[in-house]
Amino acid sequence: MSADETTAPAVITDDQQRLHELGYAQELRRHMSGFSNFAVSFTIISILSGCLTLYGTGLNSGGPVIITWGWPFVGVMTLFVGLAMAEVCSSFPTAGGLYYWSAKLAPRNPAAWSWFTGWFNFLGQVAVTAGIDFGAAFFLNALLDLQWGYDTRPWHTIVLFAAILLLHGVVNQFGVRLVAILNNVSVWWHIIGVLIIVSVLAFVPSHHQSASWVFGHFVNNTGWGAKFYVLLLGLLLAQYTFTGYDASAHMTEETKSAATAGPRGIVTSIVVSLFAGWLLLIGITFAIQNYSGAASASVPAAQVFIQALGNTGAKLLLLVVIGAQLFCGMSSVTANSRMIYAFSRDGALPGSQFWHRVNPKTRTPTNAIWLAAGGALILGLPYLWNNTAYVAVTSIAVIGLYVAYVMPTFLRLRLGSRFKAGPWQLGRWSRPIGIIACVWVAFIFVLFMLPTVSPITHTNFNYTVVAVVAVVGFAGIWWVVSAHKWFTGPKVQGTPEELAAIETELESLA
Repeated sequence: MSADETTAPAVITDDQQRLHELGYAQELRRHMSGFSNFAVSFTIISILSGCLTLYGTGLNSGGPVIITWGWPFVGVMTLFVGLAMAEVCSSFPTAGGLYYWSAKLAPRNPAAWSWFTGWFNFLGQVAVTAGIDFGAAFFLNALLDLQWGYDTRPWHTIVLFAAILLLHGVVNQFGVRLVAILNNVSVWWHIIGVLIIVSVLAFVPSHHQSASWVFGHFVNNTGWGAKFYVLLLGLLLAQYTFTGYDASAHMTEETKSAATAGPRGIVTSIVVSLFAGWLLLIGITFAIQNYSGAASASVPAAQVFIQALGNTGAKLLLLVVIGAQLFCGMSSVTANSRMIYAFSRDGALPGSQFWHRVNPKTRTPTNAIWLAAGGALILGLPYLWNNTAYVAVTSIAVIGLYVAYVMPTFLRLRLGSRFKAGPWQLGRWSRPIGIIACVWVAFIFVLFMLPTVSPITHTNFNYTVVAVVAVVGFAGIWWVVSAHKWFTGPKVQGTPEELAAIETELESLA
């Protein structure tokens, strides 16, 4: 071997080159395919998680009519948000995602836009992780109650919630290759699982509801008198499910051909979930045998399974659902930890140096993984004394994530023709799609902080507004008092030579 061959620099891929242009070294391993990138977002949307854990919200806030028609309406509105996000993702394929985009798109005060986008995203990411694993704990508790009488009192659910978060923290420490494999399996688990559930509920029960009932019956168990308001509250079922697809953006530093694979992952995950989720909801609603019994149950979807199939059949379907929810929670911790890793890489979290550390063996942000899991546990603890805590957690997830989703879109609209589109772009449709996305998010921001039941008491108070004000207030005060002096937005890690040195060091430690 010649001297020239031994000293030649490693070949830089297009993805690595683009990441260098954005200011970062390739610290994380780039092992994910385009399908795996889609799989992460599809798994976090998880129709077998969101649809079923909030099924009771639909049953009580509008009934079958909002379950069957609210889903496609919200799905289409979500698609507008996702399309606008995907276009920006193509320009800036980095793990920071939304807050990085805001910094690059803001014509003035980019650091402030980046700061608040990041904090809304952090809030939403932690809340969606809490919502997913909380839902898995509900369904696991229902299965254990059926099998061994482990009843669904609040502290039982919290214990299971903590155990599931622990499991997901441990799995995520083994590296992105294992997570990618499990996500690929998850896609087929979800699709085949939906087909199994819908088929069993279509052919086994001796009785089904009529089509006119499934597509037109209205129910109001909220205590509110305004029918339109109740229907709007029922939209939470669908809007909460359609969250987490920003994961495709957060995983771009680990995805090959990221500038096209990331945007496609965002959009495809929404479209596939829209159709598969609608099929699932219609199938379950047709199979309801005793509406009041299902609506008042602690896990309404599980009660529908029991009514329609008996205990044995219900247990089998619960295993399918729980498996999907465990995949979903695992992916949520993955995406959450990457956002925390990137945000702390730029010094925006307390203890950033600690949260940004990467395990040299697995090349995963281990400390960020445990912050994601720990924060989710804290958000779920109010369930011990507040019976609407789960609805509040899901509302926090929707508000935190969607505000972060739309802030870069709003800035991209203001930038106009000065925006430099990536290889995946919307062309002349960019502006109308962006406007619709911004209006829709402004609407749901207000809607999901409103009271969900009447009369309002300390046990059913929607504490979404408290959590949002607390986190945003903390971020705002920190910004005014200190952060505006030193936070300048996403940091550049160094020159091309310095970035290459970082990568070489990580490779030597592996």
